[in-house]
Amino acid sequence: MADVLLNESRRRAYLDAMQVVHWLPRTELPFAAPSRPELFLPLDDALVDEAPLPVTAAAPARQPERPKVEVPRPSVARTVAKPVEPEPEPVVAKPVQVPPPRFALQLLRAGGCLVLVELATGQPFQSRDPSYLLLKDMLRAAGLPDAPQILGEPIRWPLLQRGQLDQGPEAARDFVQGFVMAQLERAPGVCVWLVGLPAIRFAGEANAEDYNRELEVEALGNTWALPSLELLMDEPERKAAVWQAMRRLMPRWKHRDE
Repeated sequence: MADVLLNESRRRAYLDAMQVVHWLPRTELPFAAPSRPELFLPLDDALVDEAPLPVTAAAPARQPERPKVEVPRPSVARTVAKPVEPEPEPVVAKPVQVPPPRFALQLLRAGGCLVLVELATGQPFQSRDPSYLLLKDMLRAAGLPDAPQILGEPIRWPLLQRGQLDQGPEAARDFVQGFVMAQLERAPGVCVWLVGLPAIRFAGEANAEDYNRELEVEALGNTWALPSLELLMDEPERKAAVWQAMRRLMPRWKHRDE
């Protein structure tokens, strides 16, 4: 009997060690305790009847949930820093640089008149130049000395071929008028002949539309605008208009000489 109890107790010890609660031998075991009838029921039913219900711990009292405040998060598109485009700088209009005018003028004195005449070739008058001979004929017809006095060197513009000096139209006008004014201060005259378009434009501040007209210039006083000597030679029909204007102006310098 002691051996039966020993074998049974040892078997159960092994089963407990292996955490076997229910077991059913396939064959009759020697010295085994008699089987219980409920062990021969189907396994699922036996487990349902005998398995203890799991004890669940009482769930703690649920705290009322706080209302969630949705904080708007910037989207990916907003978080990407866009490059800040610089504001366009104001466009400053650059002054248009006008090329300097090109001309050559000679100043002469004939009686009570000064004659500012264009030099077509840029060279001083020669005694046999056709243009100079025409000028002598005009002075003679106007009752003035036909051997005019040359005053200074010819004015050749631009003064410098290179450099930073302003040589635009306004600078040319100031220079030409200043040159003629200096001669008038030395010996005043009653009229200044402006022969040729450069003389009319840069001394009289006028244009070709003013041919054969008397102009009042603040810096120079009374002036008379005439076509160039070359234009009178190329278009002789212009001489009639010059002669008519000359007859109207002749009393100015004739009365002075008398």
